[in-house]
Amino acid sequence: MKKILLLMTIALPFVFISSCYGDKDDEPVAPDNHEYVDLGLPSGTLWATCNIGATTPEDMGDYFAWGETAPKEIYDMDNYKWYNSSNDKLTKYCSDEKYGTVDYKTELLPEDDAAYVNWGPLWRMPTLDQLQELIERCTWQWVERNGVYGRLVTGPNGNTLFLPAADYRSDNSPSNERTIGAYWSCTIDSGYPSGLYFRNFDWESVYLFSHIRSHGFTVRPVRVSKK
Repeated sequence: MKKILLLMTIALPFVFISSCYGDKDDEPVAPDNHEYVDLGLPSGTLWATCNIGATTPEDMGDYFAWGETAPKEIYDMDNYKWYNSSNDKLTKYCSDEKYGTVDYKTELLPEDDAAYVNWGPLWRMPTLDQLQELIERCTWQWVERNGVYGRLVTGPNGNTLFLPAADYRSDNSPSNERTIGAYWSCTIDSGYPSGLYFRNFDWESVYLFSHIRSHGFTVRPVRVSKK
C-alpha cells in the first residue's frame, strides 16, 4: 500500500483560534444566502447551519477530497487532484520530500477551499483550532432529527448546531451506515489533513483526527469575521 495512504488518529491540545487566511479587509463582498448560528464561542466563530451542498441541516450535502472543490463519483488516490500516480508523489500541500513536492503549505489556499469556492469569500473551511474549540466549549448529544442521526451541538449561549452523521466516501462507497460523522478542516497536522470525527456512542467519541486526503468528507463552513 502506498505510504501516503497511511491512516493516523491523533489527539491535540487546545490552541488559540485563528483563520485559515487571516483577515482580508479588501475581500469582495458577494451576495450571501447561507444561514449561520452564533454559539457564543470565545473566538466569536459563526458556524453555518448546513453542510456544503445541503439545503437543510439534516441533509448530508456533498463530499470532498481534501483540497478539492467539487464532489465526484470515486474518491481514491488515482483521481486525487494533488497526486501524481506516475511517481506516487503529492504535488501540493507536502512538507516531506519522501511523499512529494515540498511546499510547506499547511492550510488550504482559498482556491482549494471548498467553502470559499462554493459559497463565496465570506466562508471558509474551519481551522483545526476552530474544530477543537467546538469540541471543548460545547456539549454534544447523539440525536435523531427528522429521521437523520447525528450530533446536536449546544454552545455556551444555548444556541444549537446539528451535524448529521454523513459518514465518508472511500472509492465509491460510504464507510458505514450513518453511524459516524467526518468533517474536514482546512489544516494539515503532522503531514496529514485533519478534521472532526464522531461516533454514535458517548461524548468522548468526538475528537480530532488525521486522515487520507483522497477520501470524501463533508464540510461545515465557518463565516469569515469582519471586524
